[in-house]
Amino acid sequence: MFMTCSRRVPDVFVTRFRRVAFARVQSLMLAKAQEDLEREKRDREDDKHNVLTERVPPLQLSGFTLQQLQNSAGSCHQKVDVVDEERYDIEYKVKKSQAEITDLNQKIFDLKGKFKRPNLKRVRMSADAMLRALLGSKHKVSMDLRANLKSVKKE
Repeated sequence: MFMTCSRRVPDVFVTRFRRVAFARVQSLMLAKAQEDLEREKRDREDDKHNVLTERVPPLQLSGFTLQQLQNSAGSCHQKVDVVDEERYDIEYKVKKSQAEITDLNQKIFDLKGKFKRPNLKRVRMSADAMLRALLGSKHKVSMDLRANLKSVKKE
């Protein structure tokens, strides 16, 4: 039905009627796909609404005594705690799986052997600066390398 092929079809074989029919079929298919997307969106919203009404019944607080209100608040807090525990468990599982995915991607990258080493900048550092970097700034160490050299006298 579709007019796609590997080699170019001359325009002589594609009549005006076929081009118009093809355009009409395309527009009908796009309209159908758009309707399907809208229907799926409505279905998801309906499912969400149904789940919320099932899980969270409406509160009827009229005519309650103070003790009954406190009991209902306590039960609401317990439900919130359960939901938070589930949420934290799911977050932990997601983080763990993401870490595992990154580790596996790194292993794949290492096995491929296409690792490109980054260009490192050459840093000029004196011996004193090196010692300061290693020992920290608290230690005052001065290293004069020229003082340790033997002096040679010319005769």
